[in-house]
Amino acid sequence: MRRGAIACATSCGTQSAAPGTIHSSPAPPWQPAGRYGSSRYGGDHTKARLLPGHSQFLRPSARPGLMPQREYICNQHFGRQVMAKVTRGSRQSTGGISEEALRRHIRAKGADYLQDPNVTSVGIGLKNGDGPICIQFTVGTKGDSAIESLGSRRIPEAIEVEGQMVPTDVLQRAFRPSFEIVAEEQIDLRRQRLDPIRPGVSIAHTAETAGTLGLIVFDRATGAPCVLSNWHVLNGNVGKIGDTIVQPGPYDDNNITLNVAGTLLRSHLGAAGDCALSKVQQRGYDRSVFELNVVPARMARVALGDKVVKSGRTTAVTRGVVRRVDVMAKINYGIPAGEQAIGCFEIGPDPQDVPADGEISKGGDSGSAWLIFDKGKATDIFAGLHFAGETNGKSDEHALACYPASIQKKLDFVLEPLTTAPTAVQIESIVARRGYDAGFLGAAVPEPGLSAAQKRDAVNFGRGQTIPYTHFSVCLSAKRRMARYVAWNIDGSRMVALPRRGFSIDPRIDAKYQFGDALYLENRVDRGHIARRADVCWGPVAEAEQANRDSFYFTNIAPQHERFNQSSRKGLWGELENLVFDQADLKDLKLSVVGGPVFGTEDIEYRDALIPRSFWKMIAYLGKDDRLRCAAFILSQEKLLNDLESLDLDPFRIYQVSLAELARKTELNFDLLSNADIISRPELVTRPVGPESLVDTTKAVTEIRSERDIRL
Repeated sequence: MRRGAIACATSCGTQSAAPGTIHSSPAPPWQPAGRYGSSRYGGDHTKARLLPGHSQFLRPSARPGLMPQREYICNQHFGRQVMAKVTRGSRQSTGGISEEALRRHIRAKGADYLQDPNVTSVGIGLKNGDGPICIQFTVGTKGDSAIESLGSRRIPEAIEVEGQMVPTDVLQRAFRPSFEIVAEEQIDLRRQRLDPIRPGVSIAHTAETAGTLGLIVFDRATGAPCVLSNWHVLNGNVGKIGDTIVQPGPYDDNNITLNVAGTLLRSHLGAAGDCALSKVQQRGYDRSVFELNVVPARMARVALGDKVVKSGRTTAVTRGVVRRVDVMAKINYGIPAGEQAIGCFEIGPDPQDVPADGEISKGGDSGSAWLIFDKGKATDIFAGLHFAGETNGKSDEHALACYPASIQKKLDFVLEPLTTAPTAVQIESIVARRGYDAGFLGAAVPEPGLSAAQKRDAVNFGRGQTIPYTHFSVCLSAKRRMARYVAWNIDGSRMVALPRRGFSIDPRIDAKYQFGDALYLENRVDRGHIARRADVCWGPVAEAEQANRDSFYFTNIAPQHERFNQSSRKGLWGELENLVFDQADLKDLKLSVVGGPVFGTEDIEYRDALIPRSFWKMIAYLGKDDRLRCAAFILSQEKLLNDLESLDLDPFRIYQVSLAELARKTELNFDLLSNADIISRPELVTRPVGPESLVDTTKAVTEIRSERDIRL
């Protein structure tokens, strides 16, 4: 197994030892039996029938020659049940003690067995890998020298359970949690910042390295979306409730501020499992598992022989077979957690799909969700939460996973959203998000009017057709998945300088209406703010900080060619508001601005998006004569978008236009502001073009090459 970045992997094979190589120091649980014979054993080895979302599990009866059915019932809400049946072959019953009796024995005596310094786990498995069901032990080392040095006692060939003798089996292996450093591998999307976040990608507490986001689940009490992963991934020895969780984990990207994905909500480390929940914050979420593309909605209690599949940060998609059930494994989590006995089941490689390197998990896979694999594909049935693996390459490959029902009981989550959950997810608020204020200047500057088709295309927020943020509002196009326009207010006398934040999906808005990070990875498309973050960062510091965060939601972002960031026109376009502050005849330092992309029929299609060729901006202000004035501009990047893969060196162009021309280009209605348009009403101009300007001021559209060409 590879060392070097954080790891959790477990694998299995059957490396059976002759019975009698394990020991125990205090009087072992098997000692009172008094008779150690070897007896042939066969149990009721049917598949499990389970009730996901509940702690009750029923086992169907089976007769030799019959194919039992396993039933999975999804989480119940208000009396509604959904059931799916999966039929599989199973090991024939040969008589003897029931498997449920063995489960009771492991639950009652498992912790006692683990007191032996050489015993690393105990569970129910198949003797020699394909023999009768037995009580299967794993040990750290084998041989008489280990017995003597550790003060262990020999494990008998059979143990009495409820009056019947059950054979034992001994394997050599030790376990570790998956947070050790492993060798760096090729970077892929699983280890990069994603928005929305998805199961199967890198995540961790800020003080840990990197593990895997297992599932997106929901807090039973509040309905809030949460990340499910391991205790040692989201909490660890130094963590506490409320701590920041980042995606990707710090080992993959140490930019903590940019990568915030939530806060630690609940965690548990003990017999029920190694598990934790983080409340999703500042990101959108996609419940489908990365590369498996299923949304888990049901839970299983696995049985021996079940096939499973997982999607993890390091080894990606791997398949396995359940080899031991009702295992108690001894794991050392370091100081202060120390050694813990964790209830789990064991998975070995699927002989029909063994990875090239033989590893079904490695460091960094901790927290992955194992799903039932049936009929050649992953199902929506959650089988277990991966948490540990072998400590070296000498033991056979295997993985350990916690039971879903046990961790669900400790963390109190459900797989499906609660039907009583609010329709809109709320985001943290320091002040109320009232959005754009049309009366901010003391004279009305209404948002542009929408056509009937544009109204149908607008993503509604409550009863409104714009989404309110701190100091700005967004009219979001459902079809284009970006803002049709953004309207914002600027108070130049109360500006606050703040650092940049990370981009994220607005969790209040369905992610299908927003382009996330995937659009901008490894290409020449940049994230472009529509409402400049500096424009909206004003007021009390806490309010300005909220506005700063809000400005980084993808609803306020539009794709721009990277060349724009290298263009001299960028500085002029970005400084238009400042130029108005500096050179217009203002009554006070307040502006109202509306801007956005120009949606055109010839926009370039790229990665399922239509990249706008042009952007527009309308700046309104009140002059010292108390008259409202509006100046409109268009930025064109048309010639840069001829080919997104081969850069055209033609520059961007900026034009000053009349409101009528702006309306023609955008198909928005600016009629209510026509009397304030300084192009169509030249008497409103207080700052004419400079003496060296070549601009023809009689035209409705003029190209702006420098500040001297602008009329205000």
